[in-house]
Amino acid sequence: MAEITAALVKELREVTGAGMMACKKALAAVEGDMEKAIEHLREQGLAGAEKKAGRIAAEGVSFTKRGVVVEVNAETDFVAKNEKFRTFVDEVAAQALNSNAKDITAFLAEKWELDSSKTVSEQLSATISVIGENMNIRRFEKLEEPNGLVQDYVHSGGRIGVLLQVKSSVVNDAVKEMAKNVAMQIAALNPKYITRAEVDQDYLKSEKEILLAAAKNEKPNAPEKVLLGIVEGRLNKELKEVCLVDQVYVRAEDGKQTVGQYVESVAKQAGAELSLVRFVRFETGEGLEKKNEDFAAEVAAQIK
Repeated sequence: MAEITAALVKELREVTGAGMMACKKALAAVEGDMEKAIEHLREQGLAGAEKKAGRIAAEGVSFTKRGVVVEVNAETDFVAKNEKFRTFVDEVAAQALNSNAKDITAFLAEKWELDSSKTVSEQLSATISVIGENMNIRRFEKLEEPNGLVQDYVHSGGRIGVLLQVKSSVVNDAVKEMAKNVAMQIAALNPKYITRAEVDQDYLKSEKEILLAAAKNEKPNAPEKVLLGIVEGRLNKELKEVCLVDQVYVRAEDGKQTVGQYVESVAKQAGAELSLVRFVRFETGEGLEKKNEDFAAEVAAQIK
């Protein structure tokens, strides 16, 4: 059994939005298992269904270049805006675009294209020495589409980087504009899938069980048919949020048109056979924990 520390309770509260005591009781009930505690709170109707589990912490840039997205981290936002840092990130993206590496370990071991006497890892070390702050090439991913296009988009100066693979029999200005708009949608609303067909069946099964438990707690005397209707409605609402084509298109004039309907309208206008194939979305620092700095406490400690 994991120790129920204040830090663990705080983490659960940040993930679920539930009260401190509720989080403490939930962790105690499941012997400190974080995932089970989240499910426990949701079953009790005490947690938001779509609270983000990973905390955004590390600084740096997610950068796109024609068909590749990379994430390079630094310690501070100040360095992330530094021209030398951004030049290095651009060079890393160019390296990744031409790389045959299948993972970040192999990528770091490659020869640096701009100076073959060094590996990518050695060039990273050299850049760290120049900039004077710890850095990390965290991840990269490439997309290619011979029968269409790959649209890239960078949001908020590198906070989010998106690639969108679009298969299309026609590539004109309307199709390109659609691809850019959908890439912006992905950056803004963070879908998990393109269509419902991609949703993992184990996830759906687990989600239905959690929602059913929550519905039973809310309406203990309701007949099974009513409970199943509640579950179906809530699951449908969740899927509309996590599936790209089911999301309401953020630029829809009527506020009702879905992304799928928007794509269909552009395909019809262009006379194209068109489909969204895949997307990659990097959010800088996603899942990484940054040092928790309490400057007031630090100053107080120094003057004691």
